[in-house]
Amino acid sequence: MAENSEKTKSGSRRIVLLAALAGVIAGVAAVYVMEQPSGNVVAGNGGTKIADSSSQCAVSADALKAIDMAATGAVAAMRAADNPVSLENLAFTAPDGTKTTLGAYRGKTLLVNLWATWCAPCREEMPALDRLQAEKGGDDFEVVAINIDTGSDEKPKGFLQDIGVKNLKLNRDASMASFNELKRKNLAFGLPVTLIVDRNGCQIAAMNGPAIWDSAEAAKLIDTARGL
Repeated sequence: MAENSEKTKSGSRRIVLLAALAGVIAGVAAVYVMEQPSGNVVAGNGGTKIADSSSQCAVSADALKAIDMAATGAVAAMRAADNPVSLENLAFTAPDGTKTTLGAYRGKTLLVNLWATWCAPCREEMPALDRLQAEKGGDDFEVVAINIDTGSDEKPKGFLQDIGVKNLKLNRDASMASFNELKRKNLAFGLPVTLIVDRNGCQIAAMNGPAIWDSAEAAKLIDTARGL
């Protein structure tokens, strides 16, 4: 037990250091991700179209204040949205290979996390996200982790196996359009980027950089978001 506790503490310290480094790098330039054509592409019967997820959401000031007050300690970098927008049309590929959007999760509070295999902070925080999903995931909450590696599924699948992830699904966006959509909305500056999306598909908070998602502070934040 003592050995496991030390490993957890060591992992937490690494995440904190990487979060600080990510903040510095993001402040200078968004160097984690290479720019790709912007716009989130959704396949349809008439070909492809650019999804519009720019509509404003009616989220109360009290709800946003509650998120800010709950974002402390290990998740203090999470900030409530100044102008919540709908992300229901943010598109990606589900584990079964079908095209889907965040709108498919309507009715659930979501913690949406964009990550890549080449992102060191992502590797550090992914096991904690996996534990958060195991503890809190259910009918009213889910961690939606979206991998943005280009190419095939082989590398991200191997990555999750290597670090022992068992509860997170492998959602994919090899076009990186989801990241660029968030970047255009000034929500993403590097990786990882994590957003809280409410039951109506509205982005109510966001943070750039890793966090300790299996911490007491993270649990409090998630419970607050679920209760809005």
